[in-house]
Amino acid sequence: MKKFFVLCLLTFGLIFAIASCNPNSNSTSGGDIVIGSKDFTEQDILGELLAQHIESSTTLKVDRRLHLGGSFVCHQAITAGQIDAYIEYTGTAFTAILKQKPISDPKAVFQQVKTAYNKQFGLEVTQPLGFENTFAIIVRGADARALNIQTLSQAAQYTPQWQAGFGYEFTEREDGFSGLSKTYGLQFAKSPRVMDLGLIYRALIQNQIDLTAGNSTDGQIARLDLTVLKDDLHYFPPYEATPIVRQATLKQHPELRSAIAQLGGLITEDEMRSLNYQVEGELRDIKEVVREFLQAKGLIKQ
Repeated sequence: MKKFFVLCLLTFGLIFAIASCNPNSNSTSGGDIVIGSKDFTEQDILGELLAQHIESSTTLKVDRRLHLGGSFVCHQAITAGQIDAYIEYTGTAFTAILKQKPISDPKAVFQQVKTAYNKQFGLEVTQPLGFENTFAIIVRGADARALNIQTLSQAAQYTPQWQAGFGYEFTEREDGFSGLSKTYGLQFAKSPRVMDLGLIYRALIQNQIDLTAGNSTDGQIARLDLTVLKDDLHYFPPYEATPIVRQATLKQHPELRSAIAQLGGLITEDEMRSLNYQVEGELRDIKEVVREFLQAKGLIKQ
């Protein structure tokens, strides 16, 4: 019953987000095109980066619909024509949207996603931005040092005494908790807690949970003295950050294609982690952080 209730709430939220497509103060109106993002810091940064670059390199005005929700919300929004583009991760598209079994070859994943999105959804999968943001299975640094564990295989012997906590998507995805627990033989005394992604690190450092799934580019990992356990059995597929654009939008505004292509290979994993930390750790304004980054890359004039 509890799972059904949660599912109903999430379904309602998805419908509401798509219908309104204006969930928070990051939204603007009156643009030529609409850029969306998922509901965590890195995605807000990437959505703003995409928007600022388009506005600086074309005459188009961008309507921002940032912090929309998870992968499914953004995918529904773009296929419904509520947004024109957003940044997706190839492994997420491959497993969560296309429902394929995880594979580890980045080129194969990218090509299959590109072909399927073109045929099934009328979406263009463009060149990756240059970094990968994979799932990171995280424990407290103090625990990792005390138990001398560095890998998921090593952690498996301790999980029966631990409480896990994950975001809803991770508990439901093809590349999420179910497959991970089977691959590594993870067993817990209680079922993992389903949590808001914004609360998982707080819950971890306050000892409410002992293991969670974050993102490898999270700026808070080092700041909070957390340890990422190595995926030593290579369970997770590649997750290259890649702009997804409606083909109808590219046809209407062909200048978008070259503008977005300029972002290909622009961001390293270290740079993305730094951008995340500037926003989350130093509490800087996202627009300012993005503008400085684009200026440093020579894409916006000083």
